[in-house]
Amino acid sequence: MENDSIIAEISRLKKERNAIILSHYYTRREVQEVADFVGDSFSLCRKAVDSEADVIVFAGVHFMAESASILCPDKLVLLPVPDAGCPMADMVDAPSLRAEKAKHPEAAVVCYVNSSAAVKAESDICCTSSNAVNVVNSLENREILFVPDKNLGAYVALHTDKKVWLWEGFCHVHHNIGASEVEELQKAHPGAKFLAHPECRSEVLDLADHICSTSGIIREVESSGAGEFIIGTERELYKKLKAEFPEKQFYHASRSAVCYNMKKLTLEAILNSLEHMEYEVSVPEHIRVKAKRALDRMLEVP
Repeated sequence: MENDSIIAEISRLKKERNAIILSHYYTRREVQEVADFVGDSFSLCRKAVDSEADVIVFAGVHFMAESASILCPDKLVLLPVPDAGCPMADMVDAPSLRAEKAKHPEAAVVCYVNSSAAVKAESDICCTSSNAVNVVNSLENREILFVPDKNLGAYVALHTDKKVWLWEGFCHVHHNIGASEVEELQKAHPGAKFLAHPECRSEVLDLADHICSTSGIIREVESSGAGEFIIGTERELYKKLKAEFPEKQFYHASRSAVCYNMKKLTLEAILNSLEHMEYEVSVPEHIRVKAKRALDRMLEVP
């Protein structure tokens, strides 16, 4: 089946099912092109809540579909590729988090949205890379247990006077970006601005001109007068920026910065999901209610 035919059938089924396709920035370009909305984790959460669709097809990884299900229990949430997971989310589980909470009874648990519903349910509030600093500083607690991304947590710790306890998790996509790679690019392109995602290691962030979430990187490119950029995040965003801003020059910080789980999402998988209403992601009610409190608190933070 040719792409044009697949796209036409996806469009027909979306109308028939009253479905919306939400896609993360790291999925394949052709997947983003059939999506109704493309964004980062934070904006996708908001879009799921605001949507009037009956069905949400989530072109992303498992924790994202879970978040949509937590926030929208009245909607059917489908994940086209059921084994599209997040290695960082798998680095923390609820029993381990409960054990760590017992060691820090005065700490509020701030949970990055890149985590399972069960972990969110054990947390006081969630955050994304775009609002993590604001979330931590909105809390009265003087101690914070930040899970699961130690790199994002370390970045937050630099922007608060609170004690931040870090979990030993990381995003392999951003953790793979090395300082030496960036330094070589900076030497080769001295006029280029380095835009780094806060999930990168601290020695990489030290080299950055701007530290931004995925959406923040796009906004910085749009508003900046600079003509050259080194992009310190997943490959697909680098490709997207090259296509949308042909008058500017872009250099990808690392060939290793690729999320293979996001690349599992294909047009064929989305079509199959809409045809057969597969694969449903739902969260048990006793977990959903607790996890929703943490997500709702996040959405209330300016």
